[in-house]
Amino acid sequence: MENRKRTLILDLHRIGALKFGEFKLKSGATSPFYIDLRSIISYPEIIKNIVQLLKDVLADKQFDVLTGIPYTALPLAAQVSVELGTPLVYQRKEVKAYGTGKLIEGHFEAGQTCLIIDDLITTGESKFEAAEGMEEAGLKVKDFICLIDRSYNGAEMLATKGYKLSSIITVEDMIEVLGAENLLDAKLAQKVREFVNQPVEKPLLKFADRLAATEAPLTQKLMETILRKKSNLVLSLDVEDVATFFDILEATGPEIFMVKTHVDILKDYNGSFVPRLKALAAKHDFIIFEDRKFADIGSTVRKQFKSGVYKIADWAEYVTVHMIAGEAILDGLFGDLEAPRSGFLLARMSAKGNLISETYTRQVLEVGKRRKECVSGYIGHGANLEDIKRFRNKIPQDQLLLMPGVNLDSKGDGLGQQYLTVEMAVAGGADAIIVGRGIIASKDPGAEAKRYRDAGWNAFLSMNK
Repeated sequence: MENRKRTLILDLHRIGALKFGEFKLKSGATSPFYIDLRSIISYPEIIKNIVQLLKDVLADKQFDVLTGIPYTALPLAAQVSVELGTPLVYQRKEVKAYGTGKLIEGHFEAGQTCLIIDDLITTGESKFEAAEGMEEAGLKVKDFICLIDRSYNGAEMLATKGYKLSSIITVEDMIEVLGAENLLDAKLAQKVREFVNQPVEKPLLKFADRLAATEAPLTQKLMETILRKKSNLVLSLDVEDVATFFDILEATGPEIFMVKTHVDILKDYNGSFVPRLKALAAKHDFIIFEDRKFADIGSTVRKQFKSGVYKIADWAEYVTVHMIAGEAILDGLFGDLEAPRSGFLLARMSAKGNLISETYTRQVLEVGKRRKECVSGYIGHGANLEDIKRFRNKIPQDQLLLMPGVNLDSKGDGLGQQYLTVEMAVAGGADAIIVGRGIIASKDPGAEAKRYRDAGWNAFLSMNK
């Protein structure tokens, strides 16, 4: 091994960027090692060494511009850019909300090739996201350079999309150097090897196996209803008068496992609405889900949920929750109720130009993972099959993913709604599809609901062979 690599490994260990022991990861797993390279910016000599190693790897690469994935790799890429005289661009974490509204900063031309530098590769997920952003802006991506490869099969994952991964240091390199210096004993080194050789992401289990592992009663109820009803179709019944509401629900009830209501848009809501709704739910064996989208402080949402004209907590077992107000909203909603209730957290939206960022989505999922007793799952959209799969992989298998924006025929509505196919949504990992206008705007809602149910259930069966 060349001296520069050996020196880098020892330096990273010296400054605490490489640690060995027992560390709880975000996924919940316990790792025998931990890598945190954010502190390297405070060590100029280490940066110099890294930049030289990067330049050596880049010597045979062809590219017009380069970038670093924020935040750790961006200063490294900037230094390489200066030394090579190659333009630097970078992708913002969020689209600029003012001025030009750009996602990619820096000067480039469509069709140019962008090389991407990052500090680590574990699953490859952030690499795909970075590449997608660059490609959407008109750049081509062929190569990724990572300082440390601690992945199970990162190179193979990137290769599935035609990308090539080059890494400076591997986990085995670290074991070799630190072991030779008596900084890592053989027993711990073997634990590290075994950990790295396990897939980070587990494949989605069969639905029945997931049900068996689910402990939250209201999440179990949803899953059991899907299997019993042989339907993964949620009807979004957004109409403005009670008569139309019940005409459609009577026709579609046999095909759905859950109805999603927006009770506050009904112009003629009255005291007979809830008894009729509950009677139809019992008759056709479906669940009631009010899409109120609670998004306020705990004391306010408690009143909105339990009181007022609609008294939603009395009849809706599930509701939608925005997490913008923080985790305390869950205590306000679901604490001190006479009957247990559960929520779906809005993690992504299907409306074009919505302001939910990936950072916000991750924070929503973290809250949901901690609160499984009152969070049955998430509502979220995906741009394509791979995007949906990556989203699903972040969700615990004992929670559900409901996907809006699903339509058998249309690609959009001109008002910002973006649609996916049923097959794409379910193949990506959606447990249920939410369909509104595709059914309620048809001449025969019952027949159309059956068409969606059949398509959704066939896709579900294909995923659970």
